[in-house]
Amino acid sequence: MYLQKISLVNFKNIESQSFDFQQKINCFVGDNGVGKTNVLDAIYYLSFAKSYFNSIAVQNIKHGESFFMVEGDYILNERNEKIVCSLKKGQKKVLKRNGKSYDKFSEHIGQIPLVIISPADRDLVTEGSDTRRKFIDGVISQQNKKYLQDLISYNKILSQRNALLKYFAANRIFDALNLSVYDDQLANYGTKIYDVRKAFLEEFIPIFNEKYQIISGDKERVDLKYKSQLHDFSMTEVLQRSLEKDKIIQYTTAGIHKDDLSFDIQDYPIKKFGSQGQQKSYLIALKLAQFQFIKQQSKVIPILLLDDIFDKLDEKRVLQIIELVNKDEFGQIFITDTHSERTENIVKQSNKPYQIFKL
Repeated sequence: MYLQKISLVNFKNIESQSFDFQQKINCFVGDNGVGKTNVLDAIYYLSFAKSYFNSIAVQNIKHGESFFMVEGDYILNERNEKIVCSLKKGQKKVLKRNGKSYDKFSEHIGQIPLVIISPADRDLVTEGSDTRRKFIDGVISQQNKKYLQDLISYNKILSQRNALLKYFAANRIFDALNLSVYDDQLANYGTKIYDVRKAFLEEFIPIFNEKYQIISGDKERVDLKYKSQLHDFSMTEVLQRSLEKDKIIQYTTAGIHKDDLSFDIQDYPIKKFGSQGQQKSYLIALKLAQFQFIKQQSKVIPILLLDDIFDKLDEKRVLQIIELVNKDEFGQIFITDTHSERTENIVKQSNKPYQIFKL
């Protein structure tokens, strides 16, 4: 699978531009602020119908304009595929595949597999558990439609349970029977979600460890652990144990929506004890493991977006990444960098066909 061409109209800072791509390596070079990352984000948009960097869709429309459109022409399983995503102010976003609109965007997830590695990934280390859960859910959802639907259902029921807890507090009443209807549904979906996450991480963690050892040159020992209250109690027990607290706080304080990942280096949290280079290597290993997992599950080689990843990595780690690219594990790769000379020197070493766009 590869992206042959992309056309952008009023997307972020780009008024109107088209790019024809090389099947292997495509690089965007130029100063900060010229729109390199915006092109990568447009490619991301065609896979997920949303921006990787800005969750408010209307903010992706160019200032002073009323709409944006992103159009991509792909070769997938030797067939031509056209994906178009557009948004007009005051209207709903539209996503079309070969001229046919999707009713639910979730139906499109996984159709054009893609992995992005970006400086924004640092949020996985620095932000709260919500960011890391989104990472797990994003990887699984690309290939498991049932999981995605269970997750949507769980979150909907969770909102309804929270609203009921607020209602109880506002009216100084409590109805255990009414609450149990939501608890039973949360327990049902929560258990299924936990089982899938647990099975996924059992498969994913060894892949991650292998990638980190390659990038770091086998210098450091890292760990990735799945933290969940369901390791020790059933979902029903978790909800029962937190009930009194939930009634006071008026919010569901326990459940699989509190799951987390712990990132460690030499038995210490990488957030506090890892250097910038180590943190970056950890995140790249995480994303390369995501790439390999999706590739194994989908039997399609995902598109790989590398946004400014050579910055803050020493030459040795950069060479390890290029060595991985040389092994033919990857299909089409898109790279952004501020240093055109550095980029050209790096991609030349890959011995793959490449193209450089100077923005």
